[in-house]
Amino acid sequence: MTFINKPTFHHPKLAPNSLGYTRRDYEGAVSTLCAGCGHDSISAAIIQSCFELEIPPHRIAKLSGIGCSSKTPNYFLGSSHGFNSVHGRMPSVLTGANLANRDLIYLGVSGDGDSASIGLGQFAHCIRRSVNMTYIVENNGVYGLTKGQFSATADRGSKSKRGVVNFDEPIDLVSLSLQLGASFVARSFSGDKGQLVPMIKAAIQHHGAALIDCISPCVAFNNHEGSTKSFDYVREHNDAVNHLDVIVGREEITADYAPGTVEEIVQHNGAKLRLRKLAENYDPHDRIAAMKYLQERQSAGEIVTGVLYVEPEPTDLHDYLKTVDQPLNELADKDLCPGAEALEQFNESLR
Repeated sequence: MTFINKPTFHHPKLAPNSLGYTRRDYEGAVSTLCAGCGHDSISAAIIQSCFELEIPPHRIAKLSGIGCSSKTPNYFLGSSHGFNSVHGRMPSVLTGANLANRDLIYLGVSGDGDSASIGLGQFAHCIRRSVNMTYIVENNGVYGLTKGQFSATADRGSKSKRGVVNFDEPIDLVSLSLQLGASFVARSFSGDKGQLVPMIKAAIQHHGAALIDCISPCVAFNNHEGSTKSFDYVREHNDAVNHLDVIVGREEITADYAPGTVEEIVQHNGAKLRLRKLAENYDPHDRIAAMKYLQERQSAGEIVTGVLYVEPEPTDLHDYLKTVDQPLNELADKDLCPGAEALEQFNESLR
């Protein structure tokens, strides 16, 4: 993974939080993503959220898989624990880490390819087991690192950069999470910092599995009608010794609109997203109503944003398993292996 450390100097009057940390203390390396990438906006929102929540960076564990989205943890929380796993396998690694040390705050960052394609099974089991985590999906509908093929979240009927039509039905991770029993389900847009920052703060403080599906348009391969699936002629025939691309920088796309309204976002190529922000009187505690509302607005061609559902009394995997309060990685041998007599008593209880 290529990265460039940020300069150590900074403005001498940066405002600290109550712990004495400045916003710079929650940053990471310099981003190598395309200029204007929505993923960088999500990283900035995570930095702002952790700074405002006044969380010591060493208390956070950030985990990711493979893809543009999974590179982003390198660009925030540089002093936190981190693990970059293999493609689609981040949820199981996060589950194991959470079981071993429940004292850390777990932040899983993934993409639509990483979570909705190769990692869909891992995603589903992590959510249904209610692992205490914040799971952010940076959803751009394409495989950006491999030149923009359709991902599993690409809309049916959308066209690629070369005009290819996607005939597959999309996987909606928000609807799927509601069905799987997630206790916090939300969707936002990378350009809406006013909504995204408090949403991340709420998810981090939630006890249980918290999903945020964040729509994050790809400025390189999704700034046209649909997403890219094709390869160019040279790569297809394997004639060139290497492949070069020139990616033109774009201005970041932002949005600022009131609750209960619809905002039409025009992307760089003229394609449009219709975002509906939940009204202030929306009830986020009714799972069935949330699923019904999602289907209604989807039929109207709208992408609903906001906190869609929150379990009033959430529980997590440790509650189900009745683990001890002390992190398992701190227990001594005598606690982990109580001996043959204890084993016999346990076996007897099962007879």
